[in-house]
Amino acid sequence: MAQATAAVVREPGGAFLLEQIDVEEPRAGEVRVRIAGVGLCHTDLIFRDQFAPFALPGVLGHEGAGVIDAVGEGVEGLAVGDEVVIGFSSCGACPRCAEHLPSYCQSFVPLNYAGMRLEDGSTAYASGGEKVTSHFFGQSSFSALTVTRARNVVKVDTAKVPLALLGPLGCGFQTGAGGVMNSLACTAGSSIAVFGGGPVGLAAVMGAVIRQCKTIVLVEPVAARRAIALELGATHVIDPGSTEDLAEALRAIEPMGLDFAFDTTGVVPVIEAGMAALGSHGAIGLVGVPAKAKAAISVNIAALMTPGHRIIGIIEGDSDPQAFIPELIAHHAAGRFPFDRLITTFPLDQINEALAAQARGECIKVVLVP
Repeated sequence: MAQATAAVVREPGGAFLLEQIDVEEPRAGEVRVRIAGVGLCHTDLIFRDQFAPFALPGVLGHEGAGVIDAVGEGVEGLAVGDEVVIGFSSCGACPRCAEHLPSYCQSFVPLNYAGMRLEDGSTAYASGGEKVTSHFFGQSSFSALTVTRARNVVKVDTAKVPLALLGPLGCGFQTGAGGVMNSLACTAGSSIAVFGGGPVGLAAVMGAVIRQCKTIVLVEPVAARRAIALELGATHVIDPGSTEDLAEALRAIEPMGLDFAFDTTGVVPVIEAGMAALGSHGAIGLVGVPAKAKAAISVNIAALMTPGHRIIGIIEGDSDPQAFIPELIAHHAAGRFPFDRLITTFPLDQINEALAAQARGECIKVVLVP
């Protein structure tokens, strides 16, 4: 048993409380990781606020990177001292995992959201004898130490970028880049509009540059984010507050309609505008979480069928982390995926201040450093 400082949530919507917790030794098939940095993601807040269930008290965090400090029985290919990014959890045995689509694992929901080991309901964390929920996205990495399944970690070479900054590659950045590069598989010379200039949307812009899209439009209300999108390779930006008809503004750029659209906002009118701006056989990918669980878009069936439009729900950018995270690191090394430009670091004990700064738009992507 080891001890670590962690940001614990004890009530829905409450502040993160810095506490000393007990962290178990890794069991069979697990490793323990000393966290170097962990991204702060909107999904953490969805579960903190109980829009989706997660037993409290608990530790969230699902974009961790660090160094393995203990290895459980039966683990092969990993050793103490290995530098790793921690990804989401998947079973490795179902048909989707066999197709290298682990984000559609048939056990994805319980493995990532149950907050415990499914085998026996145990957690890796405790505080003064009190059970503390762990294993969020298989990791619960708002902690200086985390226990995770060996399958979740990706060994990395961090020669070109600090290890502490790599955690968001395990979720947000791979969702944006993967949504464009894998899910939509945008072709060279194609056109795409990205809705929302947060970390996922800007990763999508960079992914579109890598895929050599000819027209890359970012739709984003914050001027600073529009500016950085242009620096990252967007060809056009639109302030949605400056137009009464977003679809018309997009068609002014691409009169024949867009080949692709990618929504990170979850806002129904925005998604519908993206659909209306699609050209023949166009596709829109959806990754944004709507504010209301029962939010629905309106689809004219004939208008969908005649031009062959496609609506694609996307989880984790259709990524196989073992292959895609090293690919993104290689793109970074070549100057094609400068994700570190989007990151602002805060100490873990300033997590609540970091949340406030992010809400004020003062930073794009927060990484917390224990």
